[in-house]
Amino acid sequence: MTTAETIAVESAVLAQTYAPLPVVLTEGQGVWVRDVEGREYLDALAGYSALNFGHAHPALVAAAEQQLRRLTLTSRAFHNDRLAGFAQRLSRLCGKDRVLPMNTGAEAVETAIKVARKWAYTRRGVPDGRARIIVAENNFHGRTTTIVGFSSDPAARAGFGPYDGGFDAVPFGDAAALEAAVQPTTTAVLLEPIQGEAGVVLPPPGYLAAVREICDRHGLLLLADEVQSGLGRTGRTFACENDAVVPDVYILGKALGGGVLPVSAVVADTVVLDVLGVGEHGSTFGGNPLACAVGEAVIGLLEPGDLQEHVRALEPVMEEGLARLHELGVLRHRVRGLWAGIDLDPRVASGRRLCEELQHHGVLTKDTHGATLRLAPPLVITDEELMLLLERLESALLALQR
Repeated sequence: MTTAETIAVESAVLAQTYAPLPVVLTEGQGVWVRDVEGREYLDALAGYSALNFGHAHPALVAAAEQQLRRLTLTSRAFHNDRLAGFAQRLSRLCGKDRVLPMNTGAEAVETAIKVARKWAYTRRGVPDGRARIIVAENNFHGRTTTIVGFSSDPAARAGFGPYDGGFDAVPFGDAAALEAAVQPTTTAVLLEPIQGEAGVVLPPPGYLAAVREICDRHGLLLLADEVQSGLGRTGRTFACENDAVVPDVYILGKALGGGVLPVSAVVADTVVLDVLGVGEHGSTFGGNPLACAVGEAVIGLLEPGDLQEHVRALEPVMEEGLARLHELGVLRHRVRGLWAGIDLDPRVASGRRLCEELQHHGVLTKDTHGATLRLAPPLVITDEELMLLLERLESALLALQR
């Protein structure tokens, strides 16, 4: 089908929960994708960081192909020969004892919430049903009813209640407000180290360290949602490392599946994860052999550290390139590793309009919250490809001003 035919069919049969750009992709390799008409684009979104290692990475494709021929699913009713190796290497990568495998990022967040609540009742003596978790305003942790119940985004929250409560939202970056929200029944703090959907919002210097100290002093669990920020995106394996902070619980997803299939996990020490007993949590597909094979290959790409070093080397290139665009309608920009949020002057263009113009210049990415553009290319991008991305962004901004 042509682009127009595909979009027409999708409009007729799909629930309209997305408004994608009018491009129909058919193949990808590295940082490049191709549409059904044969046009090539540089992917500057990388599946919201699910494709950190690029499209069709040979190590990940090989792991999937080999496992597809052997065994794909057993459920957790039986052992399989891939889960132990995956869990062992992932726990080692995180510096933790135990792994609870799931599928999607939202599932992993829900799992961490359940763990934190059960920990409150069995370890801290909080009365059953009264545990509270502190979260940050403008967060994005997924779209389940529990999660959207503590979202401050009206589009995510409105119309889906009633909500179960148990969450206290404070401004992101304000450690004093966070501490003021601590109650006797508070059990945990759930944060994105960098707020992705909010526009790649970086924490103020010292904020995460202050949150860690508050959690330690009050006996709270620190839950780090590294679904978007983790696994190399910021130039470290985990974004928390940029602030020398180690959370009690890592929440992982997206890039853990290498863009091949959904893989997520909650990783923590035994004293935290052993609050769950047999039958108290599970997933038919969580820890399936195919997911474990791909996940273990992903870990193999991260263990040497050279990919993270490559990202750190390119961060100043991204920073300098975006700094030059302030005369073309960029009001502010934020960069950490190969992740950037770009706030546009609304008189120049909306984020959506810039994305549409970028498509004409051979770059694909996504806007957020109206006037903000996100850049998150695959981490395997070369210096030359990154420079090309920045040049095309400049050309798109110039075109909008004509």
